[in-house]
Amino acid sequence: MFFHGTSKVNDKGHLEIGGVDTVKLASKYGTPVYIYDVELIRRRARGFKKMFEENNMKAQVAYASKAFSSVAMIQLVEEEGLSLDVVSGGELYTAIRADFPVERIHFHGNNKSREELEMALSYNIGCIVIDNFHEMNLLEEVALSMNKRVDVLLRITPGIEAHTHDYILTGQEDSKFGFDLQNGQAEEALKIALNSQHIHLLGFHCHIGSQIFEPTGFILATQKIFTKLKTWSQEYDYESEVLNLGGGFGIRYTEEDEPLAPETYVEEIIKEVKKQTSHHGMTLPEIWIEPGRSLVGDAGTTIYQIGSSKDVPTVRKYLAIDGGMSDNIRPALYQAQYEAVLANRVLDEIEEKVSIAGKCCESGDMLIWDLPLPKAGNNDLLAVFCTGAYGYSMANNYNRIPRPPVVFVEDGEDRLVIKRESFEDMARLDLPLKNKVNQ
Repeated sequence: MFFHGTSKVNDKGHLEIGGVDTVKLASKYGTPVYIYDVELIRRRARGFKKMFEENNMKAQVAYASKAFSSVAMIQLVEEEGLSLDVVSGGELYTAIRADFPVERIHFHGNNKSREELEMALSYNIGCIVIDNFHEMNLLEEVALSMNKRVDVLLRITPGIEAHTHDYILTGQEDSKFGFDLQNGQAEEALKIALNSQHIHLLGFHCHIGSQIFEPTGFILATQKIFTKLKTWSQEYDYESEVLNLGGGFGIRYTEEDEPLAPETYVEEIIKEVKKQTSHHGMTLPEIWIEPGRSLVGDAGTTIYQIGSSKDVPTVRKYLAIDGGMSDNIRPALYQAQYEAVLANRVLDEIEEKVSIAGKCCESGDMLIWDLPLPKAGNNDLLAVFCTGAYGYSMANNYNRIPRPPVVFVEDGEDRLVIKRESFEDMARLDLPLKNKVNQ
């Protein structure tokens, strides 16, 4: 049994997070409910920053808010002195609502609209990461019309694709993101940016994958990028002020996962960037990284109530919970795997393997297959670990199921940061077929 962060078993045999009994949280807020371990988020944020500070490196650690965005979460990010990565007008709006410092906001995305770019420029955000030629032309038009000069990074695909332990040197060329480093697109984008009156090119950005458990991919990407940077320094007299190596740092979902500490990734990145700048005789750039999942993923736990069950003799036993793909679509979307325990009976003896079914009207709404559990029944509470990234942010109203609330816990205190959605909330934007509705 593996516990993340402050999670532990209390004297009642209940799962406790942040000094708060999850059984009490389920009673207070209902189920399903997302619970976030704030101390673990703070610990991770400080771990990423630590190595940069110890090496006296100019750097920004930007939280990739697509993992989980809310006003309270963004305010927590600000408390820890991080920057912020947004990928839509909605995420930018949330940051503005949270009063996040605009100069530390970076705007990503492969199809930003004119309205989103106008919004970003009107708030004078810190940086826009340009993804393609269409966006570059559109940003030039918007900046011209608003008489603005904007700092940008060019997103490039360096030809490194990292799938945990498997590094493929050419696979990333076929990507919907970025300017390819090998076929001349990145160089063409560089020339356009350098000739622009309204775009100031800070440097370059790349992202090589997700759930990465070794630093090798970051090292290879850094090497390939610096080879090009040296050429561009000689041909265009341009040196990159910023090198953003993205995120993708892995977390432990199950016992097969063996992630490194945040400090280890950062230490290896710093070493390689210093090595390359020294080798090529270039100026050391400011390093940016973008952890998302690795900040909040294993800090999140979802508590469900078990309802119905179904035995299929000699095949399997199903236990149904009061949530599913509406609050965690990852298992149905790409076979994500999780571990779980009974929150109200953590120490009880394991007696059987069960499969956890969601309540949505889809055969594919299965949360966990073959989960070892004590013999569980109606009203037991199931705690599913590591749901902090892409749980709430990908939650939906399939079958008109309301989205669960989000609760932060820290130092024995719990705080509701997102209310449970109501039926009225879901119907609020609906319009009648005729000018008459039931009262």
